[in-house]
Amino acid sequence: MLSRFMSGSIRNLEREYNCTVRLLDDTEYTCTIQRDAKGQYLFDLICHHLNLLEKDYFGIRYVDPDKQRHWLEFTKCIAKQMKSQPPFTMCLRVKFYPPDPAALKEEITRYLVFLQIKRDLYHGRLLCKTSDAALLAAYILQAEIGDYDPGKHPEGYSSKFQFFPKHSEKLERRIAEIHKTELIGQTPETSELNFLQKAQMLETYGVDPHPCKDVSGNPAFLAFTPFGFVVLQGNKRVHFLEWNEVTKLKFEGKTFHTYASQREDQKFILTYFAPSPEACKHLWKCGVENQAFYKLDKSSQVRTVSSSNLFFKGSRFRYSGRVAKEVMEQSAKIKREPPEIHRAGLVPSRSCPSITHGPRLTSVPRTRRRAVHISIMEGLESLRDSAHSTPVRSMSHGDSFMPRSRSQATDASDGTAVISDEAYSPSDSVLPTPVSDHSMELAVSRQINGAPCSIEEEKESEAGTPSVGEAGELGADSKAALEGQGGSSALSEVEQVNKFVLSVLRLLLVTIGLLFVLLLLLIVLTESDLDVAFLRDIRQTPEFEQFHYEYFCPLRRWFACKLRWVGELLINK
Repeated sequence: MLSRFMSGSIRNLEREYNCTVRLLDDTEYTCTIQRDAKGQYLFDLICHHLNLLEKDYFGIRYVDPDKQRHWLEFTKCIAKQMKSQPPFTMCLRVKFYPPDPAALKEEITRYLVFLQIKRDLYHGRLLCKTSDAALLAAYILQAEIGDYDPGKHPEGYSSKFQFFPKHSEKLERRIAEIHKTELIGQTPETSELNFLQKAQMLETYGVDPHPCKDVSGNPAFLAFTPFGFVVLQGNKRVHFLEWNEVTKLKFEGKTFHTYASQREDQKFILTYFAPSPEACKHLWKCGVENQAFYKLDKSSQVRTVSSSNLFFKGSRFRYSGRVAKEVMEQSAKIKREPPEIHRAGLVPSRSCPSITHGPRLTSVPRTRRRAVHISIMEGLESLRDSAHSTPVRSMSHGDSFMPRSRSQATDASDGTAVISDEAYSPSDSVLPTPVSDHSMELAVSRQINGAPCSIEEEKESEAGTPSVGEAGELGADSKAALEGQGGSSALSEVEQVNKFVLSVLRLLLVTIGLLFVLLLLLIVLTESDLDVAFLRDIRQTPEFEQFHYEYFCPLRRWFACKLRWVGELLINK
């Protein structure tokens, strides 16, 4: 009896496993779920734990043993998606950025989005010029410590906070000045809302950079935002396509194609190459989901998308959630008392704290301010846990870029406006590989947010990707960029000819194969003695008998005569 009880307990344990999800405030939620549980079940548990109703903007991310990032699919079994053995570790992140964060119904949702964008600033995904960086940091400071108090905040107090891993004393003084004079009386809720409204105006709001290379081998970062498809290269935004201009997304191996149509007479294809087929498929799935979420009016309009060619089976994928318009309509119906929010405050965070622990950049002599050598740990901070980015193995990095507001982008007339000569080149080395000297030269004024990380996150950061740095502002608006540089990224004529030839060869091979199968079936019907029911029924039809005696038998005699003639000819020789 005891053995039966023990065996039953072991079977129950085998049917269950532990799952840990790291939340946006870096706390962890651990639960035990059934082995056949689907992703939606785990996501609902987390949202219930957070008291979150506007949950469609969020998702669960995990990293497979090959360091490739994925979004957990809610309609599929968790255990079948994970390539590792339990217990599983995942992260809750913003998957679809709200087009207007201020329009979110509940404060708890705005707070979680605030944490995500603060993380983006920290990791270098949300890039901005110095004036915008100072204001964003001041909003964070006001939200965390409240009004400036001379008794609590001595001279240089802002230097004790690390909003960015590298910044100048001038920036620190500007942050303190804004905090002292312009934000007095703002509550944490107001400061967070102002932070979101300011961040939403930046070009890189919602950018999830996927490192790729263009057809010339130059590094580029592809991203999907609430407003469309973006290509960032060097210190410029070289392409921007609104969602209604993107007609199709497709991938083949490591090649990613974006089919676009800005006008009826202007259709083109943008082609980029991902580091691996897995990374390219992840990029494609992210694009399909983002396009469905932001472009469609109803979830009933979502269709299954295939990356297959005419004769070869590819990947099929279908977005399974609600679209942005439905989410906004559902949010408007929420009527409940606002849930209590437990803000992290000054508690040190493992991924994006405000308090600095250990040596700071500002302790470096002024003569070394413009370029400093950083330690291995600081080098890792530049690679820190990108919330969604596809991992890249090794690639050369071009100049970085800096965003500007959309109003500035639309007013630009000269195409590109460089506002800084300093560039940031992230290193893609991970522990325990040392950071090379040329990779350790950083511009002090680069505006990304960072801090020391734990050992667990160092391991996770090995799966990360180098985030994009800053050196100048983004390029001009999309149409000018497309007219000036569309030729370099479109498929070349040679590639198009090659693809056409391959398609013709595939069609020819399939046609020959079908004819061969039909010939075998015809021989079986006419020459074999197989007494199978469906063959017997075919043989007894008048049409088949007519075909057999009037066409097949004369053709067979003709072939036999020709074969005898060839045989006699060979024997005589």
